[in-house]
Amino acid sequence: MRFNPFCVGLATLLAAGQAQAQTETFTATGETAAPEIVVVGARLGLPDAEGAANVIDGEEIERSAALTVNEALRQAPGVFPRDEEGLGLRPNIGIRGLNPTRSSKVLLLEDGLPLTYAPYGDNASYSFPPIDRFTRIEILKGASQIRFGPHTVGGVVNFVTPDAPDVFKGAVKLAGGDDGYREAGIDLGGPIGAARVLGHGNVIMSDGVRDNTSLFQADASLKVEFTPAAGHNLSLRLAQSHEDSQIAYTGLTQSEFEADPRQNPFQNDNFTNTRTSAALIHGWTFGANTLTSAFYLINFERDWWRQSSNSSQRPNDRSDPACGGIANLNSTCGNEGRLRDYVTYGLETRLNLAGKLELGARFHEEKQFRVQANGDFPFSRSAGVGVNAGIREDNERFVTAWSGFAQANLDWGPLTITPGARVESIAFERVNDLTGARGETDLTEWIPGIGAHLRIGDHVSLYGGAHRGFAPPRVEDVISASGGVVELDAELSWNYELGLRGRLARGLIFDVAAFRLDFENQIVPASVAGGVGATLTSAGETRHEGFEFSASGGLRDAGVWTRDDLFFRAALTYLSHASFEGPRFSSISGFSTTRIDGNRLPYAPEYLASAAIGYAYGDRFDVQLEVQHTDDMFTDDLNTITPSADGQRGLIEASTIFNIAAHYKLPGSSTRVFATMKNIEDDLFIVDRSRGVLPGLPRVVQVGVRANF
Repeated sequence: MRFNPFCVGLATLLAAGQAQAQTETFTATGETAAPEIVVVGARLGLPDAEGAANVIDGEEIERSAALTVNEALRQAPGVFPRDEEGLGLRPNIGIRGLNPTRSSKVLLLEDGLPLTYAPYGDNASYSFPPIDRFTRIEILKGASQIRFGPHTVGGVVNFVTPDAPDVFKGAVKLAGGDDGYREAGIDLGGPIGAARVLGHGNVIMSDGVRDNTSLFQADASLKVEFTPAAGHNLSLRLAQSHEDSQIAYTGLTQSEFEADPRQNPFQNDNFTNTRTSAALIHGWTFGANTLTSAFYLINFERDWWRQSSNSSQRPNDRSDPACGGIANLNSTCGNEGRLRDYVTYGLETRLNLAGKLELGARFHEEKQFRVQANGDFPFSRSAGVGVNAGIREDNERFVTAWSGFAQANLDWGPLTITPGARVESIAFERVNDLTGARGETDLTEWIPGIGAHLRIGDHVSLYGGAHRGFAPPRVEDVISASGGVVELDAELSWNYELGLRGRLARGLIFDVAAFRLDFENQIVPASVAGGVGATLTSAGETRHEGFEFSASGGLRDAGVWTRDDLFFRAALTYLSHASFEGPRFSSISGFSTTRIDGNRLPYAPEYLASAAIGYAYGDRFDVQLEVQHTDDMFTDDLNTITPSADGQRGLIEASTIFNIAAHYKLPGSSTRVFATMKNIEDDLFIVDRSRGVLPGLPRVVQVGVRANF
């Protein structure tokens, strides 16, 4: 493993592990609070939200002993997080039936600023911080998501880091478990002079869910907050994550999966990345108004050396036709180095006038540097000289974007109307350094929206809205390698929702919403089984319809018990329609004359459900049993049932998984020990077929200790 000094140095501070970031542990007072770009806000603000919104706070994350961001997001209705390698290092998040592959259909933010390294030109997640960096997760799906961009199709997922504390505090964690799982980390913060500082770091290692794999991630961050004058606040956030994993890109063929579902033939593949980010936020409060300005920077370096891009390559003869067959896979067969560097930065400002009008503007720029270097051997880490070896791709891709928005809050007693609009103006450029070819194009899109919120009595609210869904195409999809401009429209939809939320009784809250997404043009891979790197095409009209429901409560909140608690939560998504509309032919090779209008969209299960029930004995002990259900789903536009030989097409059958987690606080101390078992029944289930069959998490047991000081 290659260790990054910045990550490992902070992560191993005090030779310990990282604590689950909790709101009550690391929260500044109102007088010294850091400047904030509000996406949803705390759970207490949900009753007045203009659209569908959910908050998963630190207590819920800790109670469920969520190992990954995927496990936490399953608590929210309408959200489909699909697993891949077992640690959530590459999340696949879909919302309301949108394809979850690489989370490319959603907007991911950290503290209200871009989290993905190329949200305009290549909105794919190949890297993600561990969940323990965050204190809560916010999901926004209504019309007010047009305050953020560029993606306004499915929703916004905002990952919130804790504020630096006003007094010295710290927390450490050590954990271990099955499949080589080990974790260690720390949170440490408090005042230093006039500033408040919070440092975070952790290291996670695992063998993943398949043989011949190893996963390593080190993550570190530093937040510094300062109040230079009355009404002014500054926040500086620095972070770096490093991954060095022995992991293949491809899944299994159907016969490989049936013979051994957890095998991995490509034992020499390797993935490394380093993600460095910085954000400087200034908040100015004058009267009832606030002006929040932010500069952000992301640098992402990724090298993935692999012998196969999908399960039809056994081995990758496209790169090494002289390989001679699978028998030479681990000796003389070559590989491909997909080497990527991204630099993204931007400046944005938001003016909120007494909560009645919000205005914002942003300048954003992305630079991509992409090289494919084919090696001579499976363990090569540089370009070779053999047949089809050497540099096969070398190009640069650039995006410059200007955007702005305005949203008003018009109040008439219990009724609030929130009209707004966003504009995105994007310029694309691609340069082929092998041939000298260059191409440029641009687009501008107006994104209107309107939301409404009506209070019905003291405890129930009716909300609804409509807005334009927009997602820009990738640079590689609108400009070819030869410099030609491809006529690929932006992804456009009209999104509607109507919901009811509130408190049925003391300690019992609920939220139910109906939604409809009408796409004029949904962008899908030309070959559904081609994976995230496939060329994209305009799929034309599609429609998503359904409803989502969530509820939670407890006897302690209800006032029935004062010391103990019996609590529950539930989230259900019913996607009645997710289908191709209008005349449409299959994009699968050999089926170009087959009509698919009316067929269900790939990776859009009809039902998703998550529920948990638990018991707490004061603050000394708690236990929670959780169930997660994912319904059947198709994996291609033909809605194929029988698996294909390469495993990339065929029905993924429904799965129902049970998890249990327990915590115990040691008497007379702030130390808590925990134990969890995931997939109690050790069910074998499939999570993905896009590049071949990938199995889900097996039964794993994890134990650990967490101490606050």
